[in-house]
Amino acid sequence: MKLRIGYELDYDFPQPTPIILMLHVHFSRVSDLTAPDHMRISPSVPVSAYRDVFGNWCSRLLAPQGHMRITADAVISDTGLPESFNRNAGQVPVEQLPEECLTFLIASRFCDSDRLLDLAWQLFGHTQPGAPRVQAICDFVNRRIAFNYNDASVTRTASDAYREGRGVCRDYAHLAIAFCRAMNIPARYCTCYLGDIGTPKPWPPGDFAASFEAYLEGGWQMFDPRNNVARIGRVLIARGRDAADVAIATTFGPNVLTSFKVWTDEVAEAA
Repeated sequence: MKLRIGYELDYDFPQPTPIILMLHVHFSRVSDLTAPDHMRISPSVPVSAYRDVFGNWCSRLLAPQGHMRITADAVISDTGLPESFNRNAGQVPVEQLPEECLTFLIASRFCDSDRLLDLAWQLFGHTQPGAPRVQAICDFVNRRIAFNYNDASVTRTASDAYREGRGVCRDYAHLAIAFCRAMNIPARYCTCYLGDIGTPKPWPPGDFAASFEAYLEGGWQMFDPRNNVARIGRVLIARGRDAADVAIATTFGPNVLTSFKVWTDEVAEAA
């Protein structure tokens, strides 16, 4: 299966403003691109690029005063199959974890696992360690949080999401990650393209999606507590400790996002 993926972001800047963008397909999926995800910026400005500490590809530019459009339109190959994971994978003892996993055991800005430690053990201490425990966490989070775009908040932490019982996909991911870390399971935040292929219509407007990966026997495995079902066509963009590490745009000055479009659509195969 081939997917057309892309975005169109329109900003108004009252003054020249530095921006860091994290919008390119993750390096682990670059070989699947059949048409590149080149970023196009209007008006044209110089762009520099670098890898952050997590290996994500970042773009850096100075937006001029006035209107700016940032867009990309690419095609990527996908299996077309629902994603799967090893439901029997065991939990790796902390003393046996690879060193690169340890940072994903520690509380972070939005995944305040230290505040949820006692609650996590009360809720999940009786569950089977490993993938069954992570799935039990996803099941709980899926029931606990009510999804509503109007409830989005850029300052809500995992413990806030638990207390308020509302939020968007990033809140589901933050709460599940915090619970995993409290249970000594490394977990990292992921931002992705994710369309609605294979789900009943009507489909909502496109958006980027948050999920997370947990480190279990055999390596990292993807989980999605918001949808909590196997999905088709997830395309990874970036990974980090939480949403603060993988913001699609970090601006260093006042601005208004006037339009936001994202698409992840199946491309009809040629006859």
